[in-house]
Amino acid sequence: MKKETKSLVRKEYLIPFILVTSLFFLWGFAHAILDVLNKHFQIALSMSMAQSGLIQFSTYIAYTLMAIPAGLFINRHGYRNGVILGLILFAIGAFLFIPSEQFMSFNYFLGSLFIIGCGMVFLETAANPYITELGEANTAASRLNLAQSFNGLGCICAPAIGGWLLFSNENEPSISLPYTVMGIVVLVAALVFMRVRLPEISHTTDDNSITEAQASKGIAGLWKHKRFTLGVLALFCYEIAEISINSFFINYVTDDGWMTAKTAALVLSFGGLGLFMFGRVLGSYIMSTVRAEKVLFVCAICTVIASLLITLNLGVISKSALFACYIFEAIMFPTIFAISLRGLGVYTKRASSFLMMSPLGGAIGPLLMGYVADISSMSTSFIIPWVGYVAVAVYSYGVVTEKIK
Repeated sequence: MKKETKSLVRKEYLIPFILVTSLFFLWGFAHAILDVLNKHFQIALSMSMAQSGLIQFSTYIAYTLMAIPAGLFINRHGYRNGVILGLILFAIGAFLFIPSEQFMSFNYFLGSLFIIGCGMVFLETAANPYITELGEANTAASRLNLAQSFNGLGCICAPAIGGWLLFSNENEPSISLPYTVMGIVVLVAALVFMRVRLPEISHTTDDNSITEAQASKGIAGLWKHKRFTLGVLALFCYEIAEISINSFFINYVTDDGWMTAKTAALVLSFGGLGLFMFGRVLGSYIMSTVRAEKVLFVCAICTVIASLLITLNLGVISKSALFACYIFEAIMFPTIFAISLRGLGVYTKRASSFLMMSPLGGAIGPLLMGYVADISSMSTSFIIPWVGYVAVAVYSYGVVTEKIK
C-alpha cells in the first residue's frame, strides 16, 4: 500500500502537480456558479427552463469550437503556455461581467460566459493530460481523480457564495461581483505561472503505444483506437448527464416547495457537490488498489439505477437517489479521460483536445432537459441524464471486459 501511495506522483514532479492541481479549483468554481445563474435568470428575466439552459450552452459550446485550436496551440507551444493563455482568456471573460451587468443584457452575459469557456478549454486541455503524465501510467486515473477533487472543492464553494449573493432579499444582487473577484484571482494565477517553469513531458512510447512514425502520417490512426474513440462518446454522454442534473438541481428541489432557492443553493454546495467531491477522493483511494475500469463500471450501474428512480418520482426515494448520483458520477470524467488516453504516446496532446470537445454534451443536455421539463415535469426530464448514464455504463462494460481496446 505504501509503495502505491509513493508512486502516485513522482518526486521531481510534486511542485508542478500542486501548481496545476490548483487550477482545478478555479474552473470547478466557474462551472458550478452557472447552476445558480440558471435559476437566477429564470426569476430575474422571467425565462423558461429551456431558455435559461442557454447559460450552460454558451459556456460549453466553447469546448467544441476551441478544443482543437487549444490542442494545436499546446502541441506547438507546450502545456505551460496553454495554461497562461487559458488564464488570460478566463480573466477577460470574468471582467466583461461588469459592463454586462450595467446593460443588464442577457446576450452580453452569454458572450462573457463564452469567453470564460474558451479560457477553461485551454486550461483543461493542458491540465488533464499533464496530470496523467506526472507518475506511473497505471496510477494515472487515480492521480487525475485526486487532482479533480479540487475541482469538486470549487464546485462546493460556488453555489454557496452565488446563492448568498443572488437569492438574498436584503440587497440588490450583484452578478458581476463574484466574477470580478474570480478575474483578479485568475490574473494572479497567470502571473505565478509566468514566473515558474513547468517541465514539459516527453510522451514515451512502448510496445502498445503510438510511434512517432505512425503519428507523422496524421491523426487518422487515432480514430482506429476504439478505447479513445468510444471514450470521446462516453465523455459526451456523461457531460449530458452531469451538467443537466446540476443545471436543474435547484428547480427540482424547489418544484414541490421542498426548500427555497437560497436553501437549495446551499444544499447543492454542501450536499450534492460536497458528495461529489467526497466521491472523487474516495474513488482516487479505491483506484490505488482496484482497477479503474472496475470502479467505473460499478459506479455507472449505480447512476443508471439512481437516475431511473428519480424519473419514476417516488418521493423520498427519488430525492435520495438524486444525491446518490453525485457520489457515483464523481469519478467518471477523470477516469474515462485517463483510460481513453492510455497507450496513445505522442498522440496524447492531440487526443486530449478531442476529448475536451465532449463538454458539448453540457451545452445540449440542459436545453433538452429544460424542454422536457417545460412540456411535462421535472421528474420526467431526468430521462435525459438517465440516457447519458446508460451510455457510460455500456462503455465501462466494454473496457472492463476488454472488448474495447
